[in-house]
Amino acid sequence: MTALAPAAAVHTLWTAAGDTASIPAPHLEYGQLAPMLVVFGAALVGILAEAFLPRRSRYGAQVVIALLGLAGAFAVVVSLAARGYATTKADLTAMGAVAIDGPALFLQGLILLIAVVAVLSFAERRLEPSGPGGAPVDAFAPQAAAVPGSDQEKEAARAGFATTEIFPLTMFAVGGMLLFPAAADLLTMFVALEVFSLPLYLMCALARRRRLLSQEAAVKYFLLGAFASAFFLFGTALLYGYAGTVSLGGIADVVSGQTQLTPALGNTTENDALLLIGLAMVGMGLLFKVAAVPFHAWTPDVYQGAPTAVTGFMAAATKVAAFGALLRLLYVALPDMRWDWRPVMWGVAILTMIIGAILAVTQTDVKRLLAYSSIAHAGFILTGVIATDKAGISAVLFYLAAYSFVTLGAFAVVTLVRDAGGEATHLSRWAGLGRRSPLVAAVFALFLLAFAGIPLTSGFTGKFAVFQAAASGGAVPLVIVGVVASAISAFFYIRVIVLMFFSDPKPDGPSVAVPSPLTATAIGLGVLVTLVLGVLPQYFLDLADKASIFVR
Repeated sequence: MTALAPAAAVHTLWTAAGDTASIPAPHLEYGQLAPMLVVFGAALVGILAEAFLPRRSRYGAQVVIALLGLAGAFAVVVSLAARGYATTKADLTAMGAVAIDGPALFLQGLILLIAVVAVLSFAERRLEPSGPGGAPVDAFAPQAAAVPGSDQEKEAARAGFATTEIFPLTMFAVGGMLLFPAAADLLTMFVALEVFSLPLYLMCALARRRRLLSQEAAVKYFLLGAFASAFFLFGTALLYGYAGTVSLGGIADVVSGQTQLTPALGNTTENDALLLIGLAMVGMGLLFKVAAVPFHAWTPDVYQGAPTAVTGFMAAATKVAAFGALLRLLYVALPDMRWDWRPVMWGVAILTMIIGAILAVTQTDVKRLLAYSSIAHAGFILTGVIATDKAGISAVLFYLAAYSFVTLGAFAVVTLVRDAGGEATHLSRWAGLGRRSPLVAAVFALFLLAFAGIPLTSGFTGKFAVFQAAASGGAVPLVIVGVVASAISAFFYIRVIVLMFFSDPKPDGPSVAVPSPLTATAIGLGVLVTLVLGVLPQYFLDLADKASIFVR
């Protein structure tokens, strides 16, 4: 009887409390959350396919599941936008945890399109030498858990194993990315950050060639990403201590004085410290994800070591999701603190543009060059963030769309230039590529010109939009720095073009693989978007402008 006394006491207290002890069921608007639910559902179906389908059937099934899931989610995003959620009916859902507004829907649609192109690249099976019996193989390790170079790995390769888990991992990452820029409170934002980061850490370690370099990249990304997540979570705790809420709109009300401060601290220096230090730590976590200086050190090593298709997906989609979250934090939670965070963002943007451009000049590896180019572009996008008005938001949205498809296309081209050791990424191996394969070299040159911001490409329109927004917002010196950084970056882009077209090819130079329609489609979409957004950008600029209003 004595042993039952505590349980009986708890039961008595629970019964006495009556309805006051019940936990209310959350109210969820499933229709508005459908894009994320469809993607997560496809990820779960992919896991079931891994568990129950025979090995020989998994590849085709996973590709179909992923593409159908992404297409269904994109259709739902378009439907929500058509019903007015991007403009007049913008709303908070999931009990205020998720925002369905213009920026969220625009970025979700963009992430889904990026993911479609990425899945096409992941599914490529013509570039690697054939496996046993001439069976096609992909760019991913035959057995991810095997030690590189071990007998177990060799046996897996001989057996024709394939890491088809890459597709459900991608879907989980995409689901987290869809939630990240739509999160209306800091805890939801943190959960989304972890949901899309953890699959990326794994995906970086799955390269078939240079396994040790790939695993090193994954470990570096994981360790530094864990620190960034810890900063974000600690900053969330401090902001909660300041405002008494993790809701972005609630924090904004406290900062503006519409809601009373936490009674324990009131209008004291300690409360200001909680706000400023919390903002700094949350900002560190987000700036790490966008690869802004001084939180950029992971970028070149991870981009170089990860499978190239994964690098392209990560460089495009992660930047889109992270900038969306950064915009939401600064424009929804902290608009009345712009005089505090703008000077810091000025410094970060200047360092990011200059250091990214200068260090790119010294690179001799194509993937590392594109990594530092990515860092410099993060600085260019930050100039639009600093504009602090509707024009700045729309400019950032357009730039992200333009940059993403150029990046996907550029990394897809890198997968085609190969030698006996796999991808030939050293710049010296690209000498004379224009004579060996004029079409591939011309396509890569187009992407490089877009990165440089040459007119009639999407890169020029994107840079013009963010620089114009920054200048209108009073950041003319920042625009001048951006133009100088663009001139520096144009040097190393043009250097690669000169190397490809005006150098003699080496007798033992790399070959250019003939891709399947999957990679050809990915590259073709990159070319199409680069030209359309450069030559006829007005419709897409208007679309970004209509989608540039946040809901609180």
